[in-house]
Amino acid sequence: MNAERFKNAEAVAAAIRPSYPVYCLSPAIVAATAKRFLGAFPGRVLYAVKCNPHPRLLNALYDAGVRHFDTASLPEIAQISEAFPDAHCYFMHPVKSRAVTRTAFEVYGIRDFVIDHQAELDKIVDVGGGTSINLLVRLKTPETKAIYDLASKFGATPEDAVKLLQRAQKEGFRTGLAFHVGSQCLTPQAFDQALTLVGQVLEKGGVDVQFLDVGGGFPVAYPDQDIEPLDAYFETVRYGLTSLGLRNDCVLMCEPGRALVADGCSLLVQVLLRKENEIYINDGVYGSLSELVIARMQLPVRLIRLEGEPSTSLQAFKVYGPTCDSFDVLPHPFMLPDDVREDDWIEIGQVGAYSNAAATQFNGFSAETFMEVDEVLLPQSELDDLQV
Repeated sequence: MNAERFKNAEAVAAAIRPSYPVYCLSPAIVAATAKRFLGAFPGRVLYAVKCNPHPRLLNALYDAGVRHFDTASLPEIAQISEAFPDAHCYFMHPVKSRAVTRTAFEVYGIRDFVIDHQAELDKIVDVGGGTSINLLVRLKTPETKAIYDLASKFGATPEDAVKLLQRAQKEGFRTGLAFHVGSQCLTPQAFDQALTLVGQVLEKGGVDVQFLDVGGGFPVAYPDQDIEPLDAYFETVRYGLTSLGLRNDCVLMCEPGRALVADGCSLLVQVLLRKENEIYINDGVYGSLSELVIARMQLPVRLIRLEGEPSTSLQAFKVYGPTCDSFDVLPHPFMLPDDVREDDWIEIGQVGAYSNAAATQFNGFSAETFMEVDEVLLPQSELDDLQV
């Protein structure tokens, strides 16, 4: 990370004229987004480290007041524990080896675990039976209007969740329920449905839970997606809690990732070649832009040209990444000036989530450079909501 800070991606291009992809990270925007979320959600906010574990981004979140982290592996636990000794890590992956579970418990002092199966409960009993462990049972929720359905891989049925809660209580653990409605959830109604299911499990199980984790899924306003404001999601959660009869000291938690960091980073790429209405750029689906294919989402883009003014007439361009694989093509065209040419740069906005975290080094291509900037490219709707 270069310690120097620039105004925006154009200033980065002018200063270093990169022939390689560059992440333009705005700590101020990350911090402002985090503070807004911390102030509006009625409980603990756990940042999902898997979304983007870059140290400078984590520092921005910590500086904004984030002290709780959703971790899914020992490396993530180690990274957070070493960087922020006073932070609290929660092991939220429902499936863990015995060795990993023991190391998390004995070496890193982890006391918060999520499970969704009797065998996983056995592991926790063997490692920490009779100790002060908080054990949350992850509940399978119905498929919802979300970009990623996460209930197909994890989650106990309501019947199994009841049995897990009852046994966990007998083992002396402090108990809780957790769910995840899916990443980039496009409707607050999904949280209402999940909380209704929570109520049914609590009624059948007769267990007085001390924790309720409503997971992640809080969406970002990408250019091609019409979503309700975050406040609508928070209000749905608040309303859903009123009928659950939870104990007064029950801890409410959530696990946002995308919603905290997507808007805080842009990607600066360079045009390698133009063929009529096709362009080739130096990053792609094997690198920073895999989500554009997996989720078929669109991101804001703008052309950057340092010498001369680009055309004001826009044209749709098919976009290829730099690898030799024909799969390395973006699903949606970029609307760019019709005179786009080799060595122009393009700023791609809203890449703070699942970009560098999910990138490969296929063909030897990788994006590893981060520069700090004050401003990043955002849709107008996000600019209106965000005050830095």
